[in-house]
Amino acid sequence: MRVDLVLANWHLFANGVWITLQLTFLALAIGFCIGLPFGLARARRVPYLSPAINAYVYLFRGTPLLVQTFLIYYGLSQFEWIRDGWAWIYLRSAWWCALIAFSLNSGAYATEIIRGAIQSVPKGDLDAARALGLRPLFVNALILIPVALRRALPQYGNEVVFMLHGSAVASVITLQDILGAGRTLNAKFYLAYEGFVTAALLYMAITFVLVAIFRGLERRYLGHLDLWH
Repeated sequence: MRVDLVLANWHLFANGVWITLQLTFLALAIGFCIGLPFGLARARRVPYLSPAINAYVYLFRGTPLLVQTFLIYYGLSQFEWIRDGWAWIYLRSAWWCALIAFSLNSGAYATEIIRGAIQSVPKGDLDAARALGLRPLFVNALILIPVALRRALPQYGNEVVFMLHGSAVASVITLQDILGAGRTLNAKFYLAYEGFVTAALLYMAITFVLVAIFRGLERRYLGHLDLWH
């Protein structure tokens, strides 16, 4: 293991960590903004809207993230009207294409997570809120959504970790994320595994921190339930 080469090229991995964290957390934030209204619409079975959301969820959960990223990065550039349009300033960038693909993918999973969490909220909680005279908007905002988001923490914690690991796809469209940094190190010095081992250790370290954060949130917000027994 050529640790000296890894340390001498630490800047490659520092930049890779930054790009990975950028893509991961921006995609999760955008995905959450997609998943919250879509999950609520799916749970309520809103006519016409719910089937369209179901098709979106099936499309992005039923195909690999790598294929989605390829279709956006390489596929959209094949259409002349896209290359001539305003969106091309973004779609010609690997970073933006990765963010779009990751966000849409995360949004599909967030939709299902939130839908399941909403449907798991005890009916008695909602009935009690209505008995107090709260309007439907306030029932959703003050009772339904907060309770559902607390219950969704374990599943959403898994989605955060999956998105972190899935972000390694960015390296195949020229982005120098953590895995891209490892591949660059190996190619530069004709190494077999040092770059990949370093990348794996960095992913493990970030995952450890994320898991610890979500475990703490679960203990704080779900400690009153029987999930720990």
